[in-house]
Amino acid sequence: MTRSEIWRLEKYLRNLFRLDTITIVERPKQTDSVEMHINGEFVGVLFKDEEDGEVSYAFNMAILDIDLPEAPPTRG
Repeated sequence: MTRSEIWRLEKYLRNLFRLDTITIVERPKQTDSVEMHINGEFVGVLFKDEEDGEVSYAFNMAILDIDLPEAPPTRG
């Protein structure tokens, strides 16, 4: 991705989530994707897709089960 695309994606995501600590980081060995970080911590990957002259971006974020809070007990 170009620096212009990276800047535009970062600006869009910061506005969308109202979070100025989002940064988009290049992946040296990949030209079709970039990493998204929040407060310097890796959150996910943005992939660029070009098809039929149209460009779109897909965000992929993995959430580990061990990172989720415990569910409250059910009331019976």
